[in-house]
Amino acid sequence: MDNKVNSELNAIVGTILDDYSSDRIINKTDIMDQPDRDKVTEILDKLIKLVFPGYYREKNYKFYNLSSRITVLSEDIFYNLKKQIIISLIQKPEYEKASFEERAEASDKITSEFMMKIPKIRELIETDVQAFFDGDPAAYNHSEIILCYPGLRAIVTARIAHELFLLGVPIIPRMMTEYAHSRTGIDIHPGATIGKYFFIDHGTGIVVGETTVIGDYVKIYQGVTIGALSTRGGQSLRGVKRHPTIEDRVTIYAGASILGGDTVIGHDAVIGSNAFIVSSVEPESKVSFRDGCNS
Repeated sequence: MDNKVNSELNAIVGTILDDYSSDRIINKTDIMDQPDRDKVTEILDKLIKLVFPGYYREKNYKFYNLSSRITVLSEDIFYNLKKQIIISLIQKPEYEKASFEERAEASDKITSEFMMKIPKIRELIETDVQAFFDGDPAAYNHSEIILCYPGLRAIVTARIAHELFLLGVPIIPRMMTEYAHSRTGIDIHPGATIGKYFFIDHGTGIVVGETTVIGDYVKIYQGVTIGALSTRGGQSLRGVKRHPTIEDRVTIYAGASILGGDTVIGHDAVIGSNAFIVSSVEPESKVSFRDGCNS
């Protein structure tokens, strides 16, 4: 590198470093107190292998039986998830000044509790796979659904992330669901509560907000928003139920928007394409965008 270029580079670096010294949120420079997004993605992929043990090949290890495979995979997940949770706990006020040992002890407990929930997660996902098969005549078998359907991938990720969210893990659940969002176009907040037999058809453009509650046997199509009526209140709305409740056996067709924490879509209702709903809908109703009313 010649002297002129070296001088210019030094000037550029000096200018940037000076800018870092100002009082801005984005000027944080300690990368070691943030979870590693790539590691979190790796952990999620390994958790999906635990959920579907016969569908995804393991490239790093050779196994002689299922027990040894699951043992190694579980140990790998436990070790790496615990490390990321230790880091993420810094984001919680009660751990902001805690020692590494205190965060490690808390992380060990959280990770153990989460890993024990995997059978529960798998039980719910089993119902989702069946809902996809029962609801989509284009699905020829369960393998096609598990390996190909973005809607199922988004739901599986959301169910995994939701359990971490319930355990109070900061950031990591959202990293997982946003990774799924980037891959599938389906945005499910890890705080959303979702019942069994959940079916997302096609999926692209779906949004499910943090305080959404979805019952059993719910089916939604692409472009659906289950969102907040208004977020102008900003942080004052944290912890407030801002998103709708969708009761059992509701079908929501493409492009519909259902908004507001007080909005309840009654059981067995059908919401037509492009409907815009900001108030509750009675059970067994049919809502049409064309006539703008319940029928």
